Amino acid sequence: MLNSKGFDEWAAGYDASVRHSHDAGEYPFAGYDAVLSLIEARVNSRPGADVLDLGFGTGMLTARLYAAGHPVAGVDFSQNMLDAARAKMPCAELYLYDFTRGLPPALEGRMFDFIISTYAFHHVPDTGKPAFLLELSRRLSPGGECLIGDVAFETQAELDACHAAAGTAWDCGEDYAVAQLLAGALPSLRLSFARLSHCAGVLSIGRHDSPQPV
Repeated sequence: MLNSKGFDEWAAGYDASVRHSHDAGEYPFAGYDAVLSLIEARVNSRPGADVLDLGFGTGMLTARLYAAGHPVAGVDFSQNMLDAARAKMPCAELYLYDFTRGLPPALEGRMFDFIISTYAFHHVPDTGKPAFLLELSRRLSPGGECLIGDVAFETQAELDACHAAAGTAWDCGEDYAVAQLLAGALPSLRLSFARLSHCAGVLSIGRHDSPQPV
C-alpha cells in the first residue's frame, strides 16, 4: 500500500496508469469509467447537492461534479494530488488530511447530501470499515447517500477468484470491501452493491431512518 509520499510520486502519471489498466480490462482499474459514471449520475440527479469526496486524487470525478455546479469539499493525503485537483477546481474546499483517521477539524459538524469515494476505500483496514461507514452515515443530510466506488466485491468468493486471476499483480497490502460482510456488520444501515466489472463496483450506503434517495 502506498503512503502519501508514494502518491505524491505517482500523481503526475496516475491518470495515465489508470487509463492503461482500464483499457486493457485488467485489475485493478477495469470498470473505472463505469464506476465514475454511476456515481456522477447519482449525484447529478440532485442538482446543487453538497458533496464530500474522500481521497479525491487528481480530481477526475470531483472536477466533473464541480463543473456541474455542486458545492464540493474534499480530503486527500497527497499534496501533489491535491495540487493537481486544485488546478481543476480553484474554488473547491480541499483539505490535506488522511481520511482514514477521520475528517479534518474544519469539517466538524458538517452534513452532506453525498459522501463519495473512488478507489480509496481500500485504505481503510477491514476491521475498521464498519465503524468508518457508520460514522460517515452520521454526516449525511436527510435522504443522503454514501457512494463508494472501488475494487470491491459482492462475496468473498468473487474476491478470491479475482485474486487468483490477478496473480502476482494483486496488491496484498490493500483491504478490498466485500459487500455481504459489510451488510452483515451494519444492520442499522441500508447497503447495496452494483458490480461493474470483474474487480470493481459501487457500494451505496444510507440510513434506514432516512428517506430513500430519489
